[in-house]
Amino acid sequence: MDKKETILLEACVVSVIDKHAFDAELSNGHRLVAFLGRDDFDKEHPQVGATVTVEMSPFDMSKGRLVIDEEQ
Repeated sequence: MDKKETILLEACVVSVIDKHAFDAELSNGHRLVAFLGRDDFDKEHPQVGATVTVEMSPFDMSKGRLVIDEEQ
């Protein structure tokens, strides 16, 4: 089974936990911890109030991975 189930959602960065973890809030008010992927450590980090795309698993809605686009 190679297919990976993920959900892509827009979220707003509420606060910075550390240099690789952020508190984010979805438009419906759900809060989660969004992490940077290893490939994105050297890219520009989002600031508080920024709208970001978060990749989440349908099995754990408490955390997700920030999706950083190259053109940002």
